[in-house]
Amino acid sequence: MANIYEHLPRTIACDFDGTLAEDKYPEIGEPIWQTILCLKHEQNRGAKIILWTNRTHEPLKAAVAWCESQGIYFDAVNNNIQEVILAFKCNPRKVFANEYWDDRMVHLPHLTHPDGSKHG
Repeated sequence: MANIYEHLPRTIACDFDGTLAEDKYPEIGEPIWQTILCLKHEQNRGAKIILWTNRTHEPLKAAVAWCESQGIYFDAVNNNIQEVILAFKCNPRKVFANEYWDDRMVHLPHLTHPDGSKHG
């Protein structure tokens, strides 16, 4: 059986507060240009981009509009891209991506297991 993931496009789920803009929730902080430029570069290379944020309602609308003013256009917002929905034959509750960009991320390969071994 073929791997369900091998036919999906590279997808990046990107947080907003603290990642694309300085964290000033519920306001919008100053742009974090390094992330914005990297995200736009990856999208130009063909990556699908998901806005992956805890914002809802008006703060979410404001974040999407702010991103569009920076030239960032999302393939999905707090949702899976269509290719994932079709591949899984449902819309999983967890947003699927190859990469998750977030200011609060933990990179697991650097963690030490309780038995003293390293991951990765």
